[in-house]
Amino acid sequence: MAEVYGSVAAGFESVREEFATVAAAEARDGGAQLAVYHQGRQVVDLWGGDGVGGDALLALYSSAKGATSLVVALLIQDGTLDPDREVASWWPEFAAEGKDRLTLRGLLAHRSGAIGVDGGFRPAELADDRAVAARLAAHRPYWEPDSGHGYHALTFGALAGEVVLRATGRTVQAHYEERIRAPYGIDYHLGLPEELEPRFRTALPLIPTPAQAAFLAASPGRPDDLLGVAFGQHADPPFDAVAYGNSRAVRAACPLSGGGVGSARGLARMYAAVAGPLGGRPPLLTPDTLAEVSRVHSSGKDLVTGENNAFGLGFVPLATRHPELGPTTIGHSGVPGSQSFADPSRALSYSYARRRFAFLGGPGAPENDRLIRAVARAADRAAA
Repeated sequence: MAEVYGSVAAGFESVREEFATVAAAEARDGGAQLAVYHQGRQVVDLWGGDGVGGDALLALYSSAKGATSLVVALLIQDGTLDPDREVASWWPEFAAEGKDRLTLRGLLAHRSGAIGVDGGFRPAELADDRAVAARLAAHRPYWEPDSGHGYHALTFGALAGEVVLRATGRTVQAHYEERIRAPYGIDYHLGLPEELEPRFRTALPLIPTPAQAAFLAASPGRPDDLLGVAFGQHADPPFDAVAYGNSRAVRAACPLSGGGVGSARGLARMYAAVAGPLGGRPPLLTPDTLAEVSRVHSSGKDLVTGENNAFGLGFVPLATRHPELGPTTIGHSGVPGSQSFADPSRALSYSYARRRFAFLGGPGAPENDRLIRAVARAADRAAA
């Protein structure tokens, strides 16, 4: 068993044992963190492995899609955004090439077909969502909008962020800071301040193990297929996920498809504010909003990955992958193998973060399966 640091509340000792035998051992070459909230209090705060402390900030990639989706959900809840309104009604340029009838609902459910552009994006563009959005607006979709779904790996955040900016005059990052991060003291950042850089550098460099490097070098998909387009393998140079995560420009600007930086503690606290009351505040989302964003809007074979999956409104409905979770569980994974979610049926939130890659693409590192089962069982026993 690998050495594990941190603490668990009474009743959650089995989670510590699972983390020691599975997560820390799996990630010993790079380190991992696990944080859980239950009924408004933190009950798990663990870390282990090589080179990662409990307060280390990590590149958590597509976890930013979850934070972006939370901002959009709040704006829908306010009535500021109508999910059934056409994207082009806010963003006229997006109507080009047959995208004029796509609604915000379809965009959030990964149904736009705007997964990339011919020739791909340059590294500097991928740090600038406005540049990505401008190119996507003028470009043809890779399938007829709303005719199917496919994971918008590098473009989801630019698309959703441009709608928010056009509709409100403010960025997703500004809404997130004002309504979510600052009020709740969340250690997850959509744009990492310079003064927090030392906490990220303690976990640098983000380097794959030799086996992971070989897998990454093989790249997902061919340059001429949808998987290759969605993951930037048709670009010159091809998208380099490791360089992206290690880029200060990416950390500072936070492109919303994958530029968020934080800790397991931070994402668990963010989702705790969805799962139930936190710090004397009511849950961020009302039951009606939660039901709408967690409802499956896309399911079946993903046109990009070729796998069967499901999307709600931006969020992944996690009960489709982990049946032990409640039906309104929402969250998102990140490419190193991280996974975070809120399960409002249990007033439970979970975040597992890794330093190194477990895979490229997919629903989270495999150790999440065992960790989530252990956490759900412990929460149920604690509530009994």
